[in-house]
Amino acid sequence: MSYRPPQGPDPYDANDPHMRRDDYYEPRRRERRPSEGRETAARIVRMVVALVVLIFALHVLFVVLDANQGNGFVALIYTLAQTFVLGLGDVFTPDDALLGVVLNYGLAALIWFIVGQFVIKLLRRE
Repeated sequence: MSYRPPQGPDPYDANDPHMRRDDYYEPRRRERRPSEGRETAARIVRMVVALVVLIFALHVLFVVLDANQGNGFVALIYTLAQTFVLGLGDVFTPDDALLGVVLNYGLAALIWFIVGQFVIKLLRRE
């Protein structure tokens, strides 16, 4: 059993319009699916929600550990937490202020997380 090359026209004929060199190496454009934009938006929402929840966690940690309010990073986290709490900073008003901060900012983080997950599911729906 030996190999016999196919008979007939040359498969690599330079005059063949399907084998022109100028478009042979043309880069292929990847077609974007409509869901790719929504997936990107869902990833952005996930990152923003994670960042806000991290800010709340750091704020609670700094309050519980009595961090130096004069420190620039601690002050930045406090300012960001006040901005993102959206009116939930005084839902619970227990006698212990420390417990109030933990409950209120924990509630705010939980709401941000739940709403973020809902938005992500909406974006990923087909």
